Amino acid sequence: MNIHEYQAKEILSKYGVPIPKGRVATSVDEALKIAQELGFPVVVKSQIHAGGRGKGTVYKKNTEGNLLGQEREVVMQGGVKVVKTEAELMDFATKLLENILVTHQSGAEGKKIKKILIEQGIKIKKEYYLGAVLDRATSRVTLMASTEGGVEIEEVAAKHPEKIIKVAIDPACGFMPYQGRHLGFALGLNAEATSKLVKFAGGLAKAFVEADCALVEINPLVLTEEGELLAVDAKLNFEDNALFRHKEYEALRDLDEENLGEIEAKKHDLSYISLDGNIGCMVNGAGLAMATMDIIKLYGGEPANFLDVGGGANQEKVSTAFKIILTDPKVKAILVNIFGGIMKCDVIAEGVVAAAREMGLKIPLVVRLQGTNVDLGKKILAGSGLKIIPADTMADAAEKVVGALM
Repeated sequence: MNIHEYQAKEILSKYGVPIPKGRVATSVDEALKIAQELGFPVVVKSQIHAGGRGKGTVYKKNTEGNLLGQEREVVMQGGVKVVKTEAELMDFATKLLENILVTHQSGAEGKKIKKILIEQGIKIKKEYYLGAVLDRATSRVTLMASTEGGVEIEEVAAKHPEKIIKVAIDPACGFMPYQGRHLGFALGLNAEATSKLVKFAGGLAKAFVEADCALVEINPLVLTEEGELLAVDAKLNFEDNALFRHKEYEALRDLDEENLGEIEAKKHDLSYISLDGNIGCMVNGAGLAMATMDIIKLYGGEPANFLDVGGGANQEKVSTAFKIILTDPKVKAILVNIFGGIMKCDVIAEGVVAAAREMGLKIPLVVRLQGTNVDLGKKILAGSGLKIIPADTMADAAEKVVGALM
């Protein structure tokens, strides 16, 4: 589960991680009041669940609040800015709120800006990166640091992997001060700043473990002209499977920032992830789902989603999964690829037919069934009266669904 930057900072501050003074605003008047209390200059930051906000593009929303085709009207570049006057703040806040911000992480449709964070201006001496993840190769929480603050860590890893310093935390003893000193010296910090980094990194590691995080990222971690270390930006993701232990964090969830299909899928225990393509996929089994997406790409198509209905789904669950695919306006064709084991092919067929009839299916549908009760499943599809394109193999199915779009 993702949360906003301001929420991440509030949590991290409880673990002793220093953050700039600031508050979130939902209106221009509220933003102005906060800025006046903090004193200019201030930093105004759009709050959406996506990185790259400073380099993103702000578009004016249309009457539906979304971006459609060529109807985009560019408002300005950048969703983060240092402002020095009240007039500048009011102008920038007005251009942000209720408009759409598109970044390299938001997807082409972008996200509506409903909140902005107003923070005190910081005199920055140097920027660094500090993050915590679970390294599955070592099965340990690992802190990563780099002198390349403000740059996407993926870019640093690709171009300058030697600039990423890692320390693995032993679960038996937790984060140790010597590990913080190792990071500080590797980053080139002096003794005073290194001492502060030990506390900073210790708080970050403790927050990661106690809050059951999947990712904590400070980018940039800033050394100020006054010698302080501050988390100028913060990203925190929770491990979904551990949220039952943290009811207080579930309240931080912003459903407006999440894909509606993914929200609905969670209600029905379906594994669904929305993608940018136009071919909807419904498959049973994660491995087969990944292979299905790969073969669609091989034949020149683009999958619109990952969807694993599981091995024991009933007709109702299959029908629900099919409807979720159809709610995505990007989907122009659907590929159903099922290997019947525990799940029988006739159950899949009945669920697909029921959903297609209810939704008034008008786009191409390719179905490939193999396994238990496959003949009965194919008979149900053939007798449905729907324009369903049968396929015998995965390659045949991929070729037909891609061809149906041409």
